[in-house]
Amino acid sequence: MMPRRIKQVLPIASLLFTGGFAAESAAQEPLPLHETFTLHSNATGETRRINVYTPPGYADGARYPVLYMPDGGIQEDFPHIAATVDAGIRAGEMRPMLVVGIENTERRRDMTGPTEVAEDRAIAPRVGGSAAFLRFIGDELMPEVERRYRVSDETAIIGESLAGLFIVETFFMRPELFDTYIALSPSLWWNREAVVRAAGERLRARPGLEGRLYLSSADEEEIVAATTRLQQVLRDDAPAGLRWWYRPRPDLTHATIYRALAPPVLRELFAPECP
Repeated sequence: MMPRRIKQVLPIASLLFTGGFAAESAAQEPLPLHETFTLHSNATGETRRINVYTPPGYADGARYPVLYMPDGGIQEDFPHIAATVDAGIRAGEMRPMLVVGIENTERRRDMTGPTEVAEDRAIAPRVGGSAAFLRFIGDELMPEVERRYRVSDETAIIGESLAGLFIVETFFMRPELFDTYIALSPSLWWNREAVVRAAGERLRARPGLEGRLYLSSADEEEIVAATTRLQQVLRDDAPAGLRWWYRPRPDLTHATIYRALAPPVLRELFAPECP
């Protein structure tokens, strides 16, 4: 039986899984100046398109933090995240940073780990490729960004839905890769909440873990239940050096949470440093 959340919102979920919802709105999105390059990936066996926003003043020679994002195509979520960051910087409400958007090729493959659930596997011809996608980001893309751009050591990643699932999985698999993880309505129901079930053991194995993890959820039964269970694990087992938040937003939906929360969350987590 298909997970109830998908059954209830299937028309919207289909668009979000394929990037169609983002593509529909991206056509009217103001897009700040950006650059695009391609990078062949040995990890995923294909060429990937990468979009990069650089902040005002980038030409001055300083080094800047980098915000990475799956669903980062021009017809996906890159325009509204780049525009959000650009507006926050120009208003003096955010520290300057780069945004690196990774355009999708096979979204459901890249954002999901293996699953034992037949209904999970039915969402796409290929699923379970998150380990290869993570190798692409950590071992191929990030070194290339460091080679091409003036970046600092500070990194972050943001995503929603299946991309949120990927971000939470990455936090537990390679927590040193990013300093800040932002997962909005993460699809933690995947593979009977395998990421949540393994969370306590992984946290206890890293008592010196530091960084920041931000979680939120919209008005979605399965996602709220799984994220609430992860919240309890974090309460019980999170190391002292890990800063984490779970802020449910039942007033929002799966279709609205990314655009509604990205501006205030990014402004909060990357507020200008006090002099």
